[in-house]
Amino acid sequence: MSAGTRQGGLSSAVVLGESPSATGGGRDGGTAVLLGESPAATGVVPDVAEVVLPGESRTASSAGRPGVATPGGDWAWTGGSRRGGLRVVVVGGGISGLLTAIRCVLDGHRVVLLERGPVPHPGATSFDQHRALRALVVGDTAATRQAAELHRHWRELDALLCDHLPGAGLYRRVGVLQALPPGQVPAAVATASAAGVPIRIVHPSAYPLVGFPRGSGAVLEPHAGTLLADRMLHAAARWLRHHPDAELRPGREAVGIDPDRARVRLADGTTVTGDVVLVAAGPWTGALVDRPVALHRQTMVYLRPPAALAHAWAATPTVGGIGTDGRAWLLPSVAGTLLKVSTDAVRREVTTLSGPDDDAGWAARVLAAGVVSDVDGYDVVRVKHCHYATAADGNTGFVRIGPAVWARPASGGDGFRTAPLAADAVVAQLAGQATAVGTLA
Repeated sequence: MSAGTRQGGLSSAVVLGESPSATGGGRDGGTAVLLGESPAATGVVPDVAEVVLPGESRTASSAGRPGVATPGGDWAWTGGSRRGGLRVVVVGGGISGLLTAIRCVLDGHRVVLLERGPVPHPGATSFDQHRALRALVVGDTAATRQAAELHRHWRELDALLCDHLPGAGLYRRVGVLQALPPGQVPAAVATASAAGVPIRIVHPSAYPLVGFPRGSGAVLEPHAGTLLADRMLHAAARWLRHHPDAELRPGREAVGIDPDRARVRLADGTTVTGDVVLVAAGPWTGALVDRPVALHRQTMVYLRPPAALAHAWAATPTVGGIGTDGRAWLLPSVAGTLLKVSTDAVRREVTTLSGPDDDAGWAARVLAAGVVSDVDGYDVVRVKHCHYATAADGNTGFVRIGPAVWARPASGGDGFRTAPLAADAVVAQLAGQATAVGTLA
């Protein structure tokens, strides 16, 4: 079946939370230019959705970069410091560490970032081709509304980090499709409506390449999409590397933290001291701070679709709740990436981050989950194990470890997506710390 036939089913989809007027007027007086219903008919592959959310606008300079908002929000560089600066030592060069360092610089602090390997580190759990960015949490309006705010944060970051890289587009708004039991579709509609998040009810038959649970329904978030994760890490490191208030120190492995004196002990026997230490070393954080966490390992399989299906996959959204048991998900081939598939059925709790694993066995379980139709026609290019940590209380943000030390010991499975919120929250707490340091000075 052609991509045009596959997408054609959207033309009769029910659209919720969007203005039906011809001008596309959005809620709160904003303007929403919606993802085209039939891109294949025009020959345009929507790897970047042409969407402007309420409160955002495009400038002439962003004409070649669809989906990039005009700078001017919390993650915009204004050219000056907003408050008295601290010397902040950030431990970890993954997404949490890099974005926290950027947020500190934007608030007028001086940052030293320590990373045991290169920056960014290819071995970091956040170093991956792409990650999904969605908002809808069925049945939880507050969580959906908060998740929707992440779209704004990531658009601002996209504009900040790609300022000198026209066409980079690190946030590709290809949409996110969620398969649901038919009885949950009304709840999804109610949640999205209450949170002000546009969704569309679609039929799974419109996506024949994807394996849906028998009898399931589906809803599409047209304003959601895919973060190009590894490119985001490189862009964040580049931004910090060229900023006078940031210093990157690769090859510096932290082996101990003094929570009382904001001091980091390194593997070479030296120490680095600041006014504040922020530990954002992903699942390795637990080795540096005394916070109980559970470690999890997830296996992901990267596929190359048959050449005849490449265009169809490029026009496919990210999809969750799929596979025979509804526990699987996929991220499509977009901007040169591979097709990534996995399932919660292969997520397991582990005691170490470096133990041996049966790559072939876990990959076989992923491929047998019914995520992709006719999967035998696809090439398996790579198998990767991703790790993350969870806390018993469900907290995924930074927690205070000592008078001048915070850490993010458990980011959960959504650690990449929520990194801007975690950075915002901890940097907001530094305001009081800066006042105290200024008084002592």
